[in-house]
Amino acid sequence: MDRAAARESELTSLLTQLRSNPDSSAVLCDVDGTLAPIVDDPHAAAVPARTRGLLERIVNRYALVGCLTGRPAEVARAMVGVDGMVYAGNHGFEVLEPGAAEPVPDPAVAKRARAAAEFVATLDSAWVSSAGLRIEKKGPIEALHWRGAEREAPAELRAKEIATLAQRAGLVPRWGRKVLELRPIAGIDKGSAALALLRRAGLRHALFGGDDLTDLDAFQALRWMQGSGRLESAVCLGVASDEEPEALRGTADAMVDGPDGFADVLAELAH
Repeated sequence: MDRAAARESELTSLLTQLRSNPDSSAVLCDVDGTLAPIVDDPHAAAVPARTRGLLERIVNRYALVGCLTGRPAEVARAMVGVDGMVYAGNHGFEVLEPGAAEPVPDPAVAKRARAAAEFVATLDSAWVSSAGLRIEKKGPIEALHWRGAEREAPAELRAKEIATLAQRAGLVPRWGRKVLELRPIAGIDKGSAALALLRRAGLRHALFGGDDLTDLDAFQALRWMQGSGRLESAVCLGVASDEEPEALRGTADAMVDGPDGFADVLAELAH
């Protein structure tokens, strides 16, 4: 058996429990870099039609289908465009249920909801922008991007300076693919979001697919639930890219080739 066939066989084996037990299974994933290809302008990112069509089939088959994303939940729902899914936005700081008009924020963040924005407002805007950093306001989270900057290395260095200042101010810096996020409190992430969704649904099998460091929080949550007997099976899929963090490949149960490869997984789950 050649290497490609071996990988395909391994993946099919990993998906067996979910495919055999859709009424007690969850299919969860990231959005950017997993469902949608990464692009320089985040506003131009799009979920391919094939992937959207597969999600529409899966949402009617599995007990829980959802996206755990760094984007605001309403933005993610508009981008993915599939009704019946749950969207945990801003890394779990808010949850948008199927059919809901607006997301529900985590009550733990209420007293610190403006902390990140207030910190960023104290920074000299010219000092930030001259390094090639772009600020994205995401409710309780402020994100600094340097993808596509004229000189990405100096921009990342400036982001590290800001991270140090933010930590001193009581914020929680978290790194992603060419982005620094400033969060108001610790303890809320894709892992806590996955735990909450799976506990509430009372399911026995779960899959999570992601491409970045923040997705490892969800991997850890699924593994903990399996180890403690709360899940019978857990599948953690890494989505490969030229920018993949080293820890992703070492942590995932299997790797797939980019968003197209993850769409192939969805196709298997849809049958």
